[in-house]
Amino acid sequence: MSKKLTRSNSDVMVAGVAAGVADYLAIDPALVRLIFVLLTLLGGHGILIYLILWIVMPQEDVSEKIKVG
Repeated sequence: MSKKLTRSNSDVMVAGVAAGVADYLAIDPALVRLIFVLLTLLGGHGILIYLILWIVMPQEDVSEKIKVG
């Protein structure tokens, strides 16, 4: 089964973008959130990237999280 970059339904602070990226990269969501904050403070690009990902990334399907077997 291939990985998909989707917004998280379960670990949501604003839109689930950071948790979705963290799940895709298999890292802690807090680290991704920290990167977005640092990018925002160091030039404002963090907000722009977050908004673009919010628009582009599809919402996670509930059936994708259910593991059978």
